[in-house]
Amino acid sequence: MENFKIDVDADGIALITFDVPGRSMNTLTSGVMKEIPEWVERIKTDDAIKGAVLTSGKTSGFCAGADLGDMAGGMLAGGSLQDAYDAGWKLNGALRALETCGKPVAAAINGLALGGGLELTLACHYRVVGDSPKIQLGLPEIKVGLFPGGGGTQRLTRLVGVQAAMMAMSEGKSFRPNDAKGAGIVHEVVPVGGEVDAAKAWIKGGGKAVQPWDDKSFKLPGGGPYHPAGIQNFLVGNAMLRKQSYGNYPAVLNLMKAVYEGVQVPMDAALRIETRYFIKTLMTPQAQAMIRSLFLSKQELDKGAVRPAGQPKSDPKKVTVLGAGMMGAGIAYVQALAGIETILIDRDQEAADKGKAHVEELLKKRLSRGQIDQAKFDALLGSVTATTDYGLIKGSDLVIEAVFENREIKAEVTRRAEAQLEPGAIFGSNTSTLPITGLAEASVRPEDFIGIHFFSPVDKMMLVEVILGEKTGEAAIAKSLDYIMKIKKTPIVVNDGRGFYTSRCFGTYVAEGLAMLEEGYAPALIDNIGRMTGMPRGPLEMHDDVALDLSVKIAKQTREDLGDAYVPMAGWQIVQTMVEDLGRYGRKNGKGFYDYDTKPKKLWSGLSELAPVKINDSTPELIEDQKQRLLYRQAVEVARCWEEGVIDDPREADVGAILAWGFAPWTGGPITLIDQTGLKAFVAKADDYAARYGYRFKVPQLLRDMADQGRTFYGDFAGKQKAAA
Repeated sequence: MENFKIDVDADGIALITFDVPGRSMNTLTSGVMKEIPEWVERIKTDDAIKGAVLTSGKTSGFCAGADLGDMAGGMLAGGSLQDAYDAGWKLNGALRALETCGKPVAAAINGLALGGGLELTLACHYRVVGDSPKIQLGLPEIKVGLFPGGGGTQRLTRLVGVQAAMMAMSEGKSFRPNDAKGAGIVHEVVPVGGEVDAAKAWIKGGGKAVQPWDDKSFKLPGGGPYHPAGIQNFLVGNAMLRKQSYGNYPAVLNLMKAVYEGVQVPMDAALRIETRYFIKTLMTPQAQAMIRSLFLSKQELDKGAVRPAGQPKSDPKKVTVLGAGMMGAGIAYVQALAGIETILIDRDQEAADKGKAHVEELLKKRLSRGQIDQAKFDALLGSVTATTDYGLIKGSDLVIEAVFENREIKAEVTRRAEAQLEPGAIFGSNTSTLPITGLAEASVRPEDFIGIHFFSPVDKMMLVEVILGEKTGEAAIAKSLDYIMKIKKTPIVVNDGRGFYTSRCFGTYVAEGLAMLEEGYAPALIDNIGRMTGMPRGPLEMHDDVALDLSVKIAKQTREDLGDAYVPMAGWQIVQTMVEDLGRYGRKNGKGFYDYDTKPKKLWSGLSELAPVKINDSTPELIEDQKQRLLYRQAVEVARCWEEGVIDDPREADVGAILAWGFAPWTGGPITLIDQTGLKAFVAKADDYAARYGYRFKVPQLLRDMADQGRTFYGDFAGKQKAAA
C-alpha cells in the first residue's frame, strides 16, 4: 500500500500508520479510500492480529478530510445517479466494515482530524487524542455546501445525541481535545506523544470490539423522533436551521433529513440513507459552486496561483507598519505570529504604544486558550517595536502604510519611509479606495509601490487584496504575495481603479440598501431581505459597521477627484444629514441607523423622519425580487470591473467577494452566480431591474456579447488555461 504502513508488534497489535506520500497533510484521496478496505480485511482475517491502532505519520495532523476535488470528480464521473451512489458508498462501506471487523480498533489521534478524518476515527471503537491546543476535531463540511458523508451524521448523533450533533454539524464547529472528551466524541486525552501507547493499553486491557450502536441495549442519547423529549430537537431544530440558513443551503435541510431518518433504523440502513442524501446534496449547484470557490479556488490562491512566474522566492524577515490604529495594530499582530520582526510607527509614542497594547491583548487571548505558552508570548510581543522613529525602518523588506485615507498624509509618510528603504524593498499602501497609481506619484520608486489592502479585523479576515499601479513591477507583486502567504492570508491581485475591486463592489450592496430606504422600504425589511440573500448582515447594519462618517469622507474625496463627473448615490442625503447634522457615525460611536446603547441594538426611531416608510408589508414575491435585486446589483458591478480590466480571474473574483465582504457564499461568488444563472437569463433580469431602478443595473457590453456567443466566465478561463498549458 502507498498510503498506509502496517507493523504488528509482539502483542499482536497492528499499528496502522496513515501517511500519504508527497503531501504535508493526510487527506482522503481516491487512492486512500481504495486502500482502506485492504487493511480492514487484513485486520479481520489475519489471526496474528488481535487488535489495531490507527495513527498518522504526519507531524502536521491526523487527517484534514476528503480531497474534495478528487472526491467530487470521482463520485460524479459515472454520469448516473447509481454510479454516484456506488462511488459515495465506498467510504461508508469501508468504515462500516472497519467497525464490524470483530477485533478492537483504536484511533491514536496525533493531530487535527476534520471532516472525513474525524469520521475515520469515529468508525474506530476507541479514540485517544493528544492534549495539544493545535489539535482540532470537527465536521466542517457544511462550510463548503456539504454535510458529513462518511458516517458522521449517524455516528456522531448516536454518540452525543441529536441536539449536540446537529449543532456541531450545522455550524461546522471544531472541538479542542478536552472539549471533545467532554462532549463524548473521544474517550481519552493524553500528553502529546503518548497517543499510540494509550491506544494499545486500551486494547491490551480488553477493549471491546463492538460499537455502542451495535449493542442490542443501545439507546439514542436524548431520544429520537418518537421520544417525548427527542421530538423537540426536530421541531425546534427545523426552525433554528431555517433561521440560520434562510433556505439557501440544501446541505442544511438534507443534513436534518439524514439524521431524522437515520436514527430510526439500524446503522447499515442509516448509512445508506446518509449516502443518498449526501449524493443528492453534492449534485446541487450550491454545493458545486461552494466546493469550487471555497475549497479548490481558495486552495490554489493560497498556494500562489497568481504569483508571477520566474520571480525568485522571498522571505520577509522585517516589516514596518506605518499607523498604529486598529488596522495597523492588527497587521502587526499577524506579522508577529508569522515570525516577522515588526516596527510599528505612529505620530507620537502614546499612539504607537496603544497599537502595541492591542497586539498584546490579542496575544493574551491565545495565551489564555493554551495556544501559546508564556515564553512564546514574550517572544512574540518582543518582536513588535512601537516607536515614532522612522530610522528604525532601515533593514525592512517591506513597509505597509496604514494611515488615514488622506492623500497628503499618505504622500508625506511615503517620502519619509522610502528615504530609509534599501533597494529591493517594497512599499505597500493599505488604502481601501484611493487609486494606487495616484498615491505612487509621491514615490521615487513606483516600480516597488503597490497596494496591499487588508480587511478589518485583520486577525479574523482572511483576504488581502493586492492592487497594481501603472508602474508596479513583477518583483513587487511576487514579494507582496510571498509576504501574504507567510502571514497565512488568501491573496487576490487586481488592477488599479477607484475602490479597486472589493471596496467598489461591496459599496454597491450598501448603496442599494440606501436606495431602498429612499424608496420607502421599512429599514427592518431592508436588513432582513439582505440577510435572506445570504449576506452576513443587512445593508444598513453593514453601513453602520464600516462607519457612516467614513462614507461621507470617501464621497467628498471622490467628488473632489471626479468633479462634474461625480454622481451621488441614491439616499446619499440621508447619510450626510445623519453624519454632519446629527453626529450619527455608526457603530463606532453607538449611533447610526441603529442605536447601540441597548442589547440587542434597535433601529433608530428618528430614521422615519428622514426616510418615511411607504413599503412595510411583504409578500414572498416581493422578498424574492428584492433579494435578487441586491445580489444582481453587486454582480453587475463585478462584471463592470471585469470589462474594465480591474479583475480578470474568476477565482479571484469569487473568492475575493466571499472573503472580503461576505457575498452570499451559497452562490459560489458573483461570477459563479452569473455563470450558473446563464448569461442570457442574467442579462434579461438585469435589464428588468435597470428599467425599474436605473442605470446602475445596466450590464456592460461584455455580458451581452458573452450571452449572444453562449460563453461563460469559467468556460473562457478554462480555455485560456488549457491553451497556456
